[in-house]
Amino acid sequence: MWIPHTPSLDAYEKVSGLVNVGRSMWNSLVIASIITVGILVTSMMAGYAFAKYHYPARSLLFSVLIATMYLPPIVKLIPLYRLVGSMGLNASLAGIIVPNLANAFDIFLMRQFTSGVPNELIVAARMDGASELLILNKIVAPSLAPAIAALALFAFVYHWNSYLWPLTVLQGSADAYPTVIRLSRLFSYNRGALNTALVMAGATLAVLPPLILFGLLQRFFVDSSSARRSRG
Repeated sequence: MWIPHTPSLDAYEKVSGLVNVGRSMWNSLVIASIITVGILVTSMMAGYAFAKYHYPARSLLFSVLIATMYLPPIVKLIPLYRLVGSMGLNASLAGIIVPNLANAFDIFLMRQFTSGVPNELIVAARMDGASELLILNKIVAPSLAPAIAALALFAFVYHWNSYLWPLTVLQGSADAYPTVIRLSRLFSYNRGALNTALVMAGATLAVLPPLILFGLLQRFFVDSSSARRSRG
């Protein structure tokens, strides 16, 4: 039955006490938000540099960047862990955030979209004395609003649901655990999730922030679709 005979919110109260939902969701929000902002900044700047600048070895650098996309994540796990440890960031949220502030695929994605911005607009802005950051902020970014919204949504959802890297970095620091790691303990607590009410309540709480973000960014996708239909 989709509708229970006796609706109750007891499962939400129990799961909040078991896994400290408030603290873990705050940790997840900090991790996903900061990483998303960092990815947007680095991807837009690098994508703009690859798409609109002409300099020696540009193609070689871009090829090396693309090549890093083919490395399996598990291959990078130990080197990244040792690097984070050498920086003194183990067992902290910073250790999760710093290695993820830039991403090769996201730079590639923004480079492809930035290539579609007319060069005439950028040249005209430079002739008017606009700085490169001003051009990126006032000309390039507004033209890429749907792509930026999509990238923000994908990055936030991915790092909100990230499990392996936070679990590796936060060994021995349970207070910094994000939501996904906290909720994974429900399975051991319930001996294989026999009490599905607690598991489903925790999953419902965990999915709310990405849904809220999608609701906030949805208008960018709708505006983009409407603009394409009007041009057609």
